Amino acid sequence: MRRGRVPLRRSLIVRLLAASLTIAVTAIVATAWLTFRATTQVIQQERSQSLANHAQIYDSLTGYAATHTSWASAGPLLADLARHTGRRITLTTRDRTVLAESAPGPALHGTAPSATVDPLRLDAGLSGRPDGSIDPRVIGPYALSAKEATVLRDAAERTATCMETYGIRTEISVRASGRPAVETLGAEDAAARAECTLPYLNLAMSSEQRPLADLAEATSTCLGRPGAVRAISPDFTAVLSAGAGPPSDAVEDCVLESRRDQLRRYVAPPALVLVTSLRGEAGGTTIDLSRPSLLRIFGVTGLVLALAVGVTVLVGVRLVRPLQTLTDVVGDPSGRRRRVTVRTHDEIGRLATAFNELSEHREQLERQRKDMVSDVAHELRSPLTNIRSWLEGAQDRVVPLDPQLVDLVLNEAVLLQHVIDDLRDLAAADAGTLRLHPEPTYINDLLAQVVEAHRGSAERAGTLLVSEPADDPLVTVDPNRLRQMVGNLVTNAIRHTPARGRVTIRSGVTADRLTISVIDTGTGIPTADLPRVFDRFWRADASRSRSTGGSGLGLSIVRRLAEAHGGTVSAASEIGVGSTFTLSLPTA
Repeated sequence: MRRGRVPLRRSLIVRLLAASLTIAVTAIVATAWLTFRATTQVIQQERSQSLANHAQIYDSLTGYAATHTSWASAGPLLADLARHTGRRITLTTRDRTVLAESAPGPALHGTAPSATVDPLRLDAGLSGRPDGSIDPRVIGPYALSAKEATVLRDAAERTATCMETYGIRTEISVRASGRPAVETLGAEDAAARAECTLPYLNLAMSSEQRPLADLAEATSTCLGRPGAVRAISPDFTAVLSAGAGPPSDAVEDCVLESRRDQLRRYVAPPALVLVTSLRGEAGGTTIDLSRPSLLRIFGVTGLVLALAVGVTVLVGVRLVRPLQTLTDVVGDPSGRRRRVTVRTHDEIGRLATAFNELSEHREQLERQRKDMVSDVAHELRSPLTNIRSWLEGAQDRVVPLDPQLVDLVLNEAVLLQHVIDDLRDLAAADAGTLRLHPEPTYINDLLAQVVEAHRGSAERAGTLLVSEPADDPLVTVDPNRLRQMVGNLVTNAIRHTPARGRVTIRSGVTADRLTISVIDTGTGIPTADLPRVFDRFWRADASRSRSTGGSGLGLSIVRRLAEAHGGTVSAASEIGVGSTFTLSLPTA
């Protein structure tokens, strides 16, 4: 492995530093933008709240003025409004004489008034009503008696009930004087209203007749035409005398001005309202962007960037050190197997753990490779040595060249061929190139073929070979490979079963699994050795004696072929009783 220092531009620390600075700068810019937006929103909210507070103050003070003739007892109201709004509220005359205030404070001669409180001349911006209109809470001489209010309320309810029979939704509103009015919630139907409205609903009651007559006379005087206004209706609409001409804006203006003159003595005098901070300063929100403030902002920004750089370098060094250790271990030219000390439980620690596991697996594979080479050499050396010895003896005329010698050499060659074939099958399975050719197969026919093929070897060993099929299932498998698997199990069972023993093949299908068991009455396998019976070249006899024959690869091939079919093979044994090898394969 080529070793050397990582170029600076590719260094992990530099990359982390670049990423950290990018994040820090982005965070600062985003924070500044969000702060600006938030500040703007706060200013807008405070302005809206200030307008709402002013509207609330104006409405409360106008309501007070509409029901009182002076400001003498307005102190508690101002104090309550001050608690709700957090402002100092002061009422003064036009010459800045204090009428009432929520709390004492410095003089407010230079402070601009927030509004003029006059219930007879409303401010459209604060009241939501036409500019200069009269507050509806001003009653004056138009308060109805309880009896009159009850009569009119009954008339209004009857009128509303009648109009609802025409499908017209209505709502009854009651003025401060106690007079009700029926208002339609939708399209107006003049015919229905004319039919349903009781005549006396819109007529002046006894308590209203005198002030309405005075208002009509004052309106005529305002117009400069005595007697021009015959009457004023309860909704303050002028009814002109015959020959006075059509109603005009001048008539409405005179009615409004005459009402102000009539109601003036019933309300508090106009007053200026000054809304300031609790210290007497005009309220407001400011943003300090002076040079010292900007320097502080830049200083904090630089400090944040410096901290980001320092933390990034520190973290980068801590990250790179174990990675460098891993690189040194991997690139060790000595080839020694080393381990990396795991000091953390984070991703780097997990990487070190994985490296150690990979190193152990590599060592295990290396040991298996050496064992494999040793085993292959051992398995091939024995038959080759025998063949060479017999042939050399025949060449030297020590051993006669007769049919018996030919049989011996042929048997060793066949055994050698079996070892080579088994190794080829295992190599194909390891490389993933083992090909299966599944097709519908009757299991009983296949097992009968296996029994017939091994009957001769079983008879020579003095072993009884029988098949006990449970039924005759038709399953999809590779028949050649399945015959090879069962044949290897039968061969292994016959080899380890003494004379007068028994080898039984049983089959059956449960759910979606095909089960084939090969049961022998042989010597058995120790429990501790069962996990190793499918290892390559493994034999229960420690001396590796080949007295029982075989290549030592048969069971390994069975396991790999079973796995290729998506199945399993297992072994169970009891010393002195026998062993059972079970194949479990999917039926499809």
